Amino acid sequence: MEVTFRLSFDFKKMIELLLEQKPDINLEQIKELIEEKKRKIGAGYLTDQGALFLVAADLGVSFDNVQRTKRGIKDLYIGARDLDLTVRLLSSYPIRVFTKKDTNASIENRTISVYDAGGSIKVRLWDNLTHVIEENGLKPGDLMQINNCYVKSALNGKPIINIGEGGNIYPSEGNDASIPDLDNITSNVDSIRTEKDNAVISGLISSIPRIIEFSDSRGERKKSLQTMLSNESGDRKLRVALWNVDEDSLPRIFQVNSPIRIIGARVKEGNLQYGNGDFEIHGDEGTIIELRDKPQDYEVHSIRIISEARSDSGGVNYVGIDKNKNIMYVNLEGIKSNNLNLNSIIDCIPNRIFGNMVFLKEDSYLEVVENNSFPKIEECITKIKDIQTVGNSYIIESIILQQPNATQVNTKNGELVSVTDTLIGDDTGEIRLVGWRDSSTELDSLKVGDRIRILGAILNSGREGKLELTLRKDSSINTIS
Repeated sequence: MEVTFRLSFDFKKMIELLLEQKPDINLEQIKELIEEKKRKIGAGYLTDQGALFLVAADLGVSFDNVQRTKRGIKDLYIGARDLDLTVRLLSSYPIRVFTKKDTNASIENRTISVYDAGGSIKVRLWDNLTHVIEENGLKPGDLMQINNCYVKSALNGKPIINIGEGGNIYPSEGNDASIPDLDNITSNVDSIRTEKDNAVISGLISSIPRIIEFSDSRGERKKSLQTMLSNESGDRKLRVALWNVDEDSLPRIFQVNSPIRIIGARVKEGNLQYGNGDFEIHGDEGTIIELRDKPQDYEVHSIRIISEARSDSGGVNYVGIDKNKNIMYVNLEGIKSNNLNLNSIIDCIPNRIFGNMVFLKEDSYLEVVENNSFPKIEECITKIKDIQTVGNSYIIESIILQQPNATQVNTKNGELVSVTDTLIGDDTGEIRLVGWRDSSTELDSLKVGDRIRILGAILNSGREGKLELTLRKDSSINTIS
């Protein structure tokens, strides 16, 4: 039977050394001994190289003089050991702390992604190595050395690097021209043609970034970032969904038309239910969003308050409009707002601007001002025929055309939530209106023929790709007499 080996340089050296020390056996006999050892041990437990170690031990041969060699990521396979790698950092995940059940001792764990000219792979770090990124000020694209590591199978079956006892990871001196820098592995939106892991993609934010809360498989509340990334001309747009995001890790000023780079994401086939069917960019808590332009200084924002909204954070939320008649969502935390009323106009310097959301904390500048030229709410109403941009929020005056229909829906995570939908119309057209959870109850209380003003409904792509308006938790509905 012909035997095929995955030969690496050090494996060849091991064979040569064995033949030198045992001249009475030949290469074919070594192959047979390796296969025999693998059969006896059992399939899946030994690589060819692992079996060779056992064969050598039986023959009394030592490989102590075989020099460990540097190898590229594309050459790695599950079971490879005693590796030295030169790589660049791609992204890093948060540190996690676990408690051992038997000793109650705390252990730290984190994962990072690295790459070289041939590919990318994740590396699992433990205990004292988990802080190496911060301690050395390493950032994406920096050159690193990993010594004495080995390759295991991750829970998803893909190879992952572990660092063995006595191993280390540290910044590499100088530069290695054979490993491209971050700019040279960055793809723009136009060049996305296939699925890819650990991708680096540049483009323009082309829809208002949104933070959406969801429940994971264990029922824990998490947050996701949803937006669209476009090319320079705007004729190709890819949906972006980053899961389990920490808002503090996002750029402090993050708005439409911002040029960004997404580092450590996955490109996958699109889903017409949520987007335009083109490829999608998905990420997680290890994905990095990098502004390509220098962050702008904060400036004074003027906003007219038009509605007070629900808040889950303990602060106060308002819906407002800016001087360009755009809807803004204002979050106040730790600020007294006793003199802030409906139709008040505020000048503020936010701590953070996230799409059409501004966040004001106790150290933020906030002042109620007079401005007779500022747009009034009546000037910001959009006709249904002009509601076109997915992700944008709107103010609409309309009539309920169908009796609201309330149902209970099971989410992917098994959560049972209430959903109500109806059809609304004005003199230019009709559109479906949907409310979830608390908004479902508010919508269900309406009846056919009611004239309403909706503040802050967002345009989404709904069932069968048809556009529909969805009530946010901070949207409001007012009945017009």
